[in-house]
Amino acid sequence: MSSTRTRTRSVGGALAVAAGLTLVLTACSGGSSGGSGDSSGGGDAGDAIDTSTASGDIDYWLWDSNQLPAYQQCADDFHAANPDVTVNITQYSWDDYWTNVTNGFVAGTAPDVFTDHLSKYPEFVSQGQLLPLNATLEADGVDTGSFQEGLADLWVGQDGLRYGLPKDFDTVAIFYNSTLLADAGVDPAELQNLEWNPDDGGTYEKLIAHLTVDGKGVRGDEPGFDKDDVAVYGLGLDGGSGAGNGQTQWSMYSGTTGWTVTDKNPWGTHYNYDKPEFQSTIAWMRSLIEKGYMPSLEAVIGQSSAEIFGAGKYAMITNGSWMINQMFGYDGVETGLAPTPVGPDGKRASMYNGLADSVWAGSDNKAAAVKWVEYLGSAACQDVVGASGVVFPAIPSGTDAAKAAFEAKGIDVTPFLQHVEDGTTFLFPITDNAAEITGIMQPAVDAVFTGDAEPDSLTSANDQVNALFN
Repeated sequence: MSSTRTRTRSVGGALAVAAGLTLVLTACSGGSSGGSGDSSGGGDAGDAIDTSTASGDIDYWLWDSNQLPAYQQCADDFHAANPDVTVNITQYSWDDYWTNVTNGFVAGTAPDVFTDHLSKYPEFVSQGQLLPLNATLEADGVDTGSFQEGLADLWVGQDGLRYGLPKDFDTVAIFYNSTLLADAGVDPAELQNLEWNPDDGGTYEKLIAHLTVDGKGVRGDEPGFDKDDVAVYGLGLDGGSGAGNGQTQWSMYSGTTGWTVTDKNPWGTHYNYDKPEFQSTIAWMRSLIEKGYMPSLEAVIGQSSAEIFGAGKYAMITNGSWMINQMFGYDGVETGLAPTPVGPDGKRASMYNGLADSVWAGSDNKAAAVKWVEYLGSAACQDVVGASGVVFPAIPSGTDAAKAAFEAKGIDVTPFLQHVEDGTTFLFPITDNAAEITGIMQPAVDAVFTGDAEPDSLTSANDQVNALFN
């Protein structure tokens, strides 16, 4: 999606910007007044917008340059079918995207439609920045049940109103370096049946240790291994500690212990970072660093985990489906995919994250904006996106098109899709106070990873998080 990857790694900084602007945005909310282009009226919780007479130009923003060609094709096709409407697409890097969106809310220059993220939209809803879509979608006969199961539900706010139509989804799997596995005498088939637990790491940790090699060629499971001089890590660390959601770092492990991030999802009001299942998972992650099997937090901050993998420094790394093309694109590296390990509950697990397209409440051309969102959420567009072989669209036919496109490149994406097929996904945590929670949990989990705090210190952090809801 992040690309979803960058979406997750940089979420702390982006959310901090949003948090800093909260009071200003609330005061300067675009509302739903619209301008001369909004001749159709409507758009509040109870009124449908007449999209049949849509005309004029609208702006659409996204952050993934890899998806830009496919969405430009969608815009061209949309214009061909609706010649009175022109979609102008702008792509920003992840680091700039959310700053420009939030500044646009304040200045009244935000795009009519933009790619939205689950960690962002609760705050945008509370600020009155997103247009409810229910009435218009119903009037236009849009079937929100046409997406992969559960994705549409993510974009319904606590008020029961819909603020986005799903565009894609992502899950997590293991990327591995085939040459490094061969050097270690490991058959890739062994990765299909790995087991993990937070006590000794199971067969998964045994493999990680064996794939780790120090500067003298000694493996992590051999006598004389030097943990302070590691040439190849058995398991890479994706850019940081993962803060409070650990999508690509640890969520695929904690999700197999019976632990849930919140009391319910979406819209939970109580976090569970004080639970032993979570804290033991984080403790296990730190143990890999202490044993020299995984790089330290200090070593990966500010670094590209994908580039480190591409340089042959990681034998394996867990990462999201939005990274497939990049991870398979490095010269001299034969990349493979494997499923995440089976955990204590006897199943695999993956966080299930999904993007959507939302309409800015301050748009002066809501009719064209909603019509475009409806098209973005249709098979007509999502099949085009799927055929580009970059992400997994939310419409099943688009997902199938993406699978076929990856297969044509010689990439078997089953390790990502089997989570959806087997029902082993769990939702990205959606609650209020996302920015504040990241501000608490980022330094708290970082401190455990660096050894500056013990895992039970996360209980105090959890108390601070839950105080936000009281």
